[in-house]
Amino acid sequence: MGEYLAEKILRVWPDQDIDVVIPIPDTSRTAALQMASILGIKYREGFIKNRYIARTFIMPGQKTRKKSVRQKLNAIDLEFRGKNVLLVDDSIVRGTTSEEIIRMARDAGARKVYFASAAPPVRYPNVYGIDMPAAHELIAHNRSEEEIARAIGADHLIFQDLADLEEAVRRGNAALQRFDASCFTGDYVTGDIDRNYLDCLARQRTDAIKNARDNADNAIIDLHNHD
Repeated sequence: MGEYLAEKILRVWPDQDIDVVIPIPDTSRTAALQMASILGIKYREGFIKNRYIARTFIMPGQKTRKKSVRQKLNAIDLEFRGKNVLLVDDSIVRGTTSEEIIRMARDAGARKVYFASAAPPVRYPNVYGIDMPAAHELIAHNRSEEEIARAIGADHLIFQDLADLEEAVRRGNAALQRFDASCFTGDYVTGDIDRNYLDCLARQRTDAIKNARDNADNAIIDLHNHD
């Protein structure tokens, strides 16, 4: 994945001025290392991770997610100050984490902040077991890559191409012919997912519904405590 992403940068952004490649720990390290090697750019660990904070994109409420990002990661100023940094992450879902991390990099003194995603834009919800947000809460839904870059505050944004992602996975098993790429394409492999189903799913997965459910659960807990 890192190899293909680096090759894409060389192809579509040959005049890049990246000083350092920094992964968003932990899952993007392998891709970031390969990117730095192929691009001939320094690789640095710029963030220290708190391992006791859960995945932020499934947390209910924007305020909670932003606070959790700051609790989850701490930037090392020395690795950012005065540099044009390329942050590498495995994917961008809501954009909350990416936006907050880019802000942290700027606060740490980065001159420019570029962002690379080892996955293509996530434009549609997953319906096969991952509790992803409703489509309209996905940062890439109905947005161009330029609009996504502006939304998260990146000076430049580059996504993995789907064909390259599939080829990277196929390296591990050449017999694989078809993948479920529905969260990137909206093409659901079971063939039984329609707009009505997705609308129903969206009503169950929005922040408002999750917050209401959490408030109801807390009210029940309070009643038990008073008993």
